[in-house]
Amino acid sequence: MPSDLLEDGPRLAQAFRLRDLVPLSVSSVGPMFSVAATGGVMAADAGWWTLPAIAILAVPFIISSFVFRLLNRHFPSSGASYHWSARIIGRTVSRYQAWILILAYFLSIPPIAIPAGAYTLALVAPGYQAPAVVQLAVTLFWILFAAVPLLLGARPTARITQVFFAVEMVALVAFGVVGALNWHRLAVPIHFGPPPIGGILIVAVVAATILDGWEIDSYAAEESRKPRDQPGVGGIIGAFGALAFYAILFPLMLGETPLSSLAGSVDPLAVWSHRLVPGAPWLMLIPILLSTAGGLWLTSYILTRALFAMGREQLIPAGFGRLNRHHVPHVAIVVTLGSALIVVAVQLFVSSLTSFFTLVLSAAGFFLLAEFFLDSLTGAVFLTWGHRKLPDVQINPHGHRLLLAGSLFSTVIMGALLVAFFFYGPKAIGGGVDQTFAVLLALGAVFAWATRKRATATHVFTGTDIIDDRPRPPVAVTPPAVQ
Repeated sequence: MPSDLLEDGPRLAQAFRLRDLVPLSVSSVGPMFSVAATGGVMAADAGWWTLPAIAILAVPFIISSFVFRLLNRHFPSSGASYHWSARIIGRTVSRYQAWILILAYFLSIPPIAIPAGAYTLALVAPGYQAPAVVQLAVTLFWILFAAVPLLLGARPTARITQVFFAVEMVALVAFGVVGALNWHRLAVPIHFGPPPIGGILIVAVVAATILDGWEIDSYAAEESRKPRDQPGVGGIIGAFGALAFYAILFPLMLGETPLSSLAGSVDPLAVWSHRLVPGAPWLMLIPILLSTAGGLWLTSYILTRALFAMGREQLIPAGFGRLNRHHVPHVAIVVTLGSALIVVAVQLFVSSLTSFFTLVLSAAGFFLLAEFFLDSLTGAVFLTWGHRKLPDVQINPHGHRLLLAGSLFSTVIMGALLVAFFFYGPKAIGGGVDQTFAVLLALGAVFAWATRKRATATHVFTGTDIIDDRPRPPVAVTPPAVQ
């Protein structure tokens, strides 16, 4: 094995089967919460043009799911994106991507945690204007609730996710059927109007927050019983599932609800459901709340596994690489959720909630898009140079031309959207957002430089299958594709 790769270190428990990974990937997308949290912002920025805006980003994300599947087969790791860039492009790029990954997923947590509290209050105390301290207390409850399965291990996380997943799927199907049956009664005029270019681009960036999540099974690779075969499959199913959900939900919601009622609404699904089933808001609030809660711990799961991989290599403090008796990175979980609670408190007590929520949501979308841009770039480099250097490919030469073309296409589209955001973001969100994001991007270069001597050798996971609770004999470790 090359000297810059190490196998030693704490090991996560390999407990996930494919039937666990698929619900994780679909639930992590959180279709009902995603529409509820972003639908009002999207409707305000782009109106009916929200649909093509989502489609602009959906195609690169679908392509990315197949790229993730291929990279998982060769380089399974709980660090996923962070690990792949280290193995394929180099450690410097990997350190920079670590910064982007942390920002992307950490900034995604507060826009999930606050609505969880808001939906709970709307369910148990309709009409109650809760003070900030009450909102914080309810949000704290959900953060602690999310911590429980995460700290107890892979199996509890999978089981509770499956329950929430089942409820959300039943609700999605039910509202889709009811919405379709009532189209003749509720349909409103469809009017696209002139395309708001800036609004479409902003919606395309924000759409990253509703199209992601399926990649969770890549970060669960070291906890999969078949780490080279199964991670990535759930991601593909989740990516297509997300597209299918939105292809049904968004047209129904936009087509049966006046745009003026949806634009800027904090819960557009509730507005739509009130027209579908008047007087029974709980029918929509319960599945939205379960979708939100699931998204809270599953987004945290992705970040904590990435932090574990970084801590294991001492890119960040080594404590993040420690495991508790349930074989989960408890330090990463506690620090992640505790830090998110601090950001939530700032949002509730210090800033204008609506404006800060929009800023954090846009930041999450921007850095998620940047994260997937770097993943597409990694995939393109791997498929151009690294793949042909693999031992099995040298024995049996083959290529992935369609996937290479898709990776290049995704890289161009995502890169163009990131650049366009700096021109149109300030107009849609407010002045200074472009400078803020530029500073955060620059700080990534500072982080990569400052940590250049901290990290130890790249940790490699051999990808051994577990059969009948016993490991299969080790398989050969794939060497670095590009030195």
